[in-house]
Amino acid sequence: MTIQLIPLSAQRFPAWIERSRTEYQSDLIKTGESLQEAHRRANESLEASFPENSPATDNAVFDVVDETGAIVGYLWVGTDSSEDSHSWWVWDIVVDEEHRGKGLGRKAMKQAEDYARSQGAHTLGLSVFGFNHGARGLYESMGYETVTTKMKKHL
Repeated sequence: MTIQLIPLSAQRFPAWIERSRTEYQSDLIKTGESLQEAHRRANESLEASFPENSPATDNAVFDVVDETGAIVGYLWVGTDSSEDSHSWWVWDIVVDEEHRGKGLGRKAMKQAEDYARSQGAHTLGLSVFGFNHGARGLYESMGYETVTTKMKKHL
């Protein structure tokens, strides 16, 4: 199965940003953050990256589209938060649940690497929540290496 990354249209952007906000909040809550803190962090993250509520020049949001033309997920990639313009980041990638396990995430990540490289990136980083073992396995199998580890214990 092949996929394409299609730039998210201006018409689809508002729905995407709400979906992204909701999914990020949910992930933060799974890590133990309160609803209020998760809401605050998700809002701050998206507002910092999309101050005009639309894709910025250093961020690209794509629909992940399969060979039938169906949207099967999304990908957000852009410069990272450092001052190094050659360091890029996968800010978010989602393959819809019913399409997982078919290699689409791997293909989308490969295309994200190609896109970042075409924009001058020398590195591509990402974060993965500790509970997301499937994603971590994918990234490790693609050559991504752990550079930091954040740990927490509930008391």
